[in-house]
Amino acid sequence: MSRWEPNARERLAQAALDLYAERGFEQTTVAEIAKRAGLTERTFFRHFADKREVLFAGGSELQELMVQGVLASPDDAAPIDSVAAGLVAGGETLQERRAFALKRAGVIAASAELQERELIKLASLATALADALRRRGVAEPTASLTAQAGIAVFHVAFARWVEEANEAGLPDVIRDSLDELRAVTAGTR
Repeated sequence: MSRWEPNARERLAQAALDLYAERGFEQTTVAEIAKRAGLTERTFFRHFADKREVLFAGGSELQELMVQGVLASPDDAAPIDSVAAGLVAGGETLQERRAFALKRAGVIAASAELQERELIKLASLATALADALRRRGVAEPTASLTAQAGIAVFHVAFARWVEEANEAGLPDVIRDSLDELRAVTAGTR
C-alpha cells in the first residue's frame, strides 16, 4: 500500500458502513474496515478515533449548520420558526447524503450501543439549539422547551423519511412534522 491514498477518509467510511450493514457493527473490526478500503489500520486511526466515529464524525458540522440556521433566521421569527430554520438546514445536508444517511440509520437501529450514542448526540444538539435561541434573546424556559420540541420534530421526521422510504425530501418531511406539532399544540388534532 502506498504512503498516501486519495480519499482515504471517504473510502474508510464507505467500507465501514458496508461492513456494518453486512455483518453488524459489533462483529466488524477496524482491521476488516481498513482491509476492505485497501488501507492500513494506522490510516484508519489517523481519520477516526474508533469504529463508532465513522457513523458520528459529521455530527459537529451538522450541529454547527443547524445552529447557524437558527441564528440566521429573521429577527422577528418566533422561536419555533428559528429552530425550524436550523432543522431544515440540517435536513438539506442529510438529503444530499441520503444513501449514506439511510444505511447509517439501519446500522444504528440494529445496535443498542449506537442507539444510545445517537440519543446522546441528539441531546447535545438540543442544548446547542437552546443556546442559539438564548443568543437570539429567547428567555428560559422557552429556549429549552423550543429546542427540545425541535429535536422531537427532527427525530420523528427523520424516522418517517427513513422508514417510509419517503419520496419527499427530508426538509419537507421536517416541515410537515412541524405542522403536525403545531396542530397538536393548537388542539386541532
